[in-house]
Amino acid sequence: MEPFRAEIPNHFSLPRRINRLGELAYNLWWSWNPDAQRLFSRIDRELWENVDHNPVRFLRQVERPRLNAVTNNRYYLEFYDRTFRSLDQYLTEPNTWFARNYPDLRNRPVAYFSMEFGLHECLPIYAGGLGVLSGDHTKEASDLGLPFVAIGLFYREGYFTQRITEDGWQEARYDQHDLENLPVIPVMTAEGKPVTISVELPGREVQARIWEIHVGRVPLYMLDPNIDENSPGDRALPARLYSSDLDLKITQEILLGVGGVRALRTMGYNPDVWHMNEGHSALITLALLEERGNARPDQGYAEAEVEAVRRQCVFTTHTPVPAGHDRFPKGLVREVLGEARSRPLDQMKVMNGELNMTELALRFSGFVNGVSMRHGQVSRGMFPGYDVEAITN
Repeated sequence: MEPFRAEIPNHFSLPRRINRLGELAYNLWWSWNPDAQRLFSRIDRELWENVDHNPVRFLRQVERPRLNAVTNNRYYLEFYDRTFRSLDQYLTEPNTWFARNYPDLRNRPVAYFSMEFGLHECLPIYAGGLGVLSGDHTKEASDLGLPFVAIGLFYREGYFTQRITEDGWQEARYDQHDLENLPVIPVMTAEGKPVTISVELPGREVQARIWEIHVGRVPLYMLDPNIDENSPGDRALPARLYSSDLDLKITQEILLGVGGVRALRTMGYNPDVWHMNEGHSALITLALLEERGNARPDQGYAEAEVEAVRRQCVFTTHTPVPAGHDRFPKGLVREVLGEARSRPLDQMKVMNGELNMTELALRFSGFVNGVSMRHGQVSRGMFPGYDVEAITN
């Protein structure tokens, strides 16, 4: 496997005594550890509030006299050293909950796919509850020491912020994110080139580079097609989260599902479990089938191949109303996926006039759960014939 590296950008000029603040700013561990947040707020509380608790922005804007002052403050330095001892112990601790309880599974990672991750307000790549749950799952996986890797899309504008006008109408505002102010790290080859993957779309291939976010012990990789090799339209594919354009939406889900599998393979991961958080990422199932061999035009995939994928896949469904499940017309699916990649959908009888992404995930998953007892009951009524367990968030 080619070696890759994700080095923290050198955006800051910090006094040597507190130079590890730059390292801390790029690990979201600080977001659920109040002492780590206080390391920044004690330098300049007003600025910390003004930058919305974003440590990358904070360290780029804080005045040098403020930094110099805390290097002469014995109480601050003791607090600084104690906090970094906690971080170092956390990151290097071999005796995690998972290691103690499941030592034989430590080298069998879980790949966690989600359309959004709500980790902190400074990283606006989420819209609501689905993203908050994804973020909490990722943080908890870090705390428990799970062998866990997360995959999502990098949105240059993300979800909108809203303003209510004087006459009561909603105005949506999208802001272009400044990468230099976000805790995202480029994944590079040993030669210093961005790591990229490609995904086939009608009449073209779209390339995407990979960004990494450190969430405690867990890496979160995000795919970003905003690179020179792509057309202007393809560069803007994941500019915004949750478009109403079906063509754009299914293309984003191909990038997440198929591209996400390829990204993990490129970086040497061989997950034992592939977790789909909601139906947006259900196309990982087709990517995993493709890896098991080329479909035979006259026979399709052997049942053993389908069953092997099913044993690896886990699905969490979130939405208890029919309107919340992505559906795509059959013609659009065939046009965007192509005949070969659409064949398993016919074989599994999951595309009758349209493709329901939730049903695709259900068909290919060995374990399915809702997010509460009641939601499990509702989901079993919405999708009869499927065993939907309940795991209360």
